[in-house]
This record gives sequence, C-alpha cells and structure tokens, in this order.
Amino acid sequence: MDKDIFGFFPQTLQGADIMSTSDAERKYRVFMPDFFDGSPADIAWYPPDTDEKKEKWGAFFKDRAPPPNTLPRVPRVVEEINKNFCPGGAGFKSWGIVGYCWGGKITSLLSAKDTLFKAAVQVHPAMIDPKEALEVTIPMCILASMDEDPNEIEKYKDNLKVEKLVETYGDQIHGWMSARGDLKNPTVKKEYENGYKSVIAFFRAHL
Repeated sequence: MDKDIFGFFPQTLQGADIMSTSDAERKYRVFMPDFFDGSPADIAWYPPDTDEKKEKWGAFFKDRAPPPNTLPRVPRVVEEINKNFCPGGAGFKSWGIVGYCWGGKITSLLSAKDTLFKAAVQVHPAMIDPKEALEVTIPMCILASMDEDPNEIEKYKDNLKVEKLVETYGDQIHGWMSARGDLKNPTVKKEYENGYKSVIAFFRAHL
C-alpha cells in the first residue's frame, strides 16, 4: 500500500510501477488509496514559506489530514482489496506499506502491535516522533532527505527494536521520491532510482 499527501503525481505513480515490476525475484501489487477523496493537498503550498501558504497548509492538516481521520480507514481498504482482487477473497499472502511525507506518519502509527502489515517504509517522513518507534513491531525502513531533522531521525532509529534500514539522502529535498522529485535533473533521478532500489530490497528481505 502506497500513500502521499499530494495524491497521484506522475513521480509517485512511476514509483509504484517501479516497485511492482522491478524485482526479478518477486512480484508485488501496489495499491494507492485516495484517503483525501479527490482533494489532496496542493503542491503549490509547499514549502509553506508565506503566510498564505502556511494558513492553507495548516488548515489542511487540521481539517483533512489528522491521522485519526485516516487510521480507521486503512483496515477497511485492505479488506476491500483482499475481497475484490484475490480469487475467492482469500486475501494477499502479506502486506507492506509505504508512506511519503504525511504518509510516513501514518505508516509509523500503523506499524505497532496487531498491525496488518509485515514490513513498512517511511520515505522523507513528516512529523516523525521517536517515541512511536518504541511501539513498532515490524521491520522498518526510513529513507530521509536533507530536510528532516537528523537528530529526530537518529532518535527514532535508536528506539526501534525491530530489523531496520535507515538511510539519509543528504543532497535530496523532502519529496524527492514522490511529487517534488525533479526527474529531469540527473542527480535527482539517480537518487530517486536508488531510493526505490532500497525499498525493493527491503521488501524482498521482509515480506
């Protein structure tokens, strides 16, 4: 399962295609639920470097993006996918979850006890909280950018009691593997591809 606050941008859709087709050893089905019901955040608001952008960004997180709005929807989405995409509704053998930005927060919260998922990946995660790592019960991968707080990333890493992979792409901006990735830039494209290679290798090892 794959999710991003900015919705279905070409870079994110391409990333889903990469995950579903690039592993010679395993094949994956990637689903991207629309948790914002057709009205995701406007990428023009980011970074929130003006008063107007800050107001719109803050209002979106307050009204449409609080984690408690999304967390209860995830089990229902998984149930519907298992019913509609598996013969006889038997369900997929195992599930992994990938969250970009805001989705990283959701992924972290969904990785605690009794999770539906077998492995999790946070990509340039937002609102990272090291205390949440203490509750994580499945293998966790974090791919951080230059814009995340390195101290918080390190604290989260140290608090994880599970198998983990934590990498920081120090020359890449928040969003380089999703909507904000400038794939016309050769350096960004290379690191975008490297990031997805890490995701695939992590899932191959843990799903």
